[in-house]
Amino acid sequence: MNRPIEARADFGNLAERLTRRAEALAEAHAESRRLAAQGNETRWRRAALVWPLFAKG
Repeated sequence: MNRPIEARADFGNLAERLTRRAEALAEAHAESRRLAAQGNETRWRRAALVWPLFAKG
């Protein structure tokens, strides 16, 4: 009675979630670079820039 394990995944949903995460990372990176270009060191104290995937919102 050995049956292979079956797995089903909603790849559309996965792609959507990964896209949202990639967008959050890209936005945080762009903002961090903008602040760095201005010499603004507060970027290291902004949770949304330090941990963009864990920020509330």
